[in-house]
Amino acid sequence: MIRIRLARVGKKGRPSYRIVVADIAAPRDGSYLEWIGNYDPMQNPPAVTLKTERAAHWLSMGAIPSDAVARIMDANGLMERTPTQKTAIKKSGEEESSAPAAVAA
Repeated sequence: MIRIRLARVGKKGRPSYRIVVADIAAPRDGSYLEWIGNYDPMQNPPAVTLKTERAAHWLSMGAIPSDAVARIMDANGLMERTPTQKTAIKKSGEEESSAPAAVAA
């Protein structure tokens, strides 16, 4: 299975990431099939360089973007995130009310 994800590069305390296409079993900073962009979260606003035609090619081949890469691609208009890729919103009323009840009992 192929995944589009971030591979960390840069110095300690100064992270920078490569957007890479890699096998799902490969290590985070290990081997990858293709380097399709960069992401620098330390700049304001965060700098993104993305080869959109290559990213579109890998998406059409069935590559699955990680949540972070899906957010970057959504911001650049390359794809629309599905509800499973969006951050899950907790049901605050049910989960928070059950926890204090267990402590009080």
